[in-house]
Amino acid sequence: MTSPNEVRSDTPDLDLGFPTEDIMSAIAYQDLTLTTPRPQRHLRAVPSPVVPDRPAPVRLTRRGRVVVFAAVSLILALGAVVMGASVAATSDSAPIATTTVQVQPGQTLWHIAAEANPGGDVRATVDEIVRLNALPNASGLQMGTSLAVPVYAD
Repeated sequence: MTSPNEVRSDTPDLDLGFPTEDIMSAIAYQDLTLTTPRPQRHLRAVPSPVVPDRPAPVRLTRRGRVVVFAAVSLILALGAVVMGASVAATSDSAPIATTTVQVQPGQTLWHIAAEANPGGDVRATVDEIVRLNALPNASGLQMGTSLAVPVYAD
């Protein structure tokens, strides 16, 4: 027989997988959640990705090509301006005015240019005389021809 303080279960004994007593003040519970086993993963080592020896070539979009073209054009234009300014700034002698010279027997444009610009660039002076007189070329002068010759400052 049981004492009045003890509680007796009227339910049949359950097989919980562990020993139990018929008389108890609390139920002992063990979580028996069954899980299905996961399939094993088969891992294998793979080689690291191959890194190319050289980087991929640069691809320019249309906008990129326009920008590169504009930048190169700007640099070339600035270079031309700077070169032109430096040539103009370093010229030793510039023509101030012109004078008229009669071609004498045996004279050539080279002789006339050398007399007009002593110590200067004779080739540039010949070119200037040809340009001033609209001559077809530097050869073929005739005696007595009047030529406009630049006058250079000393």
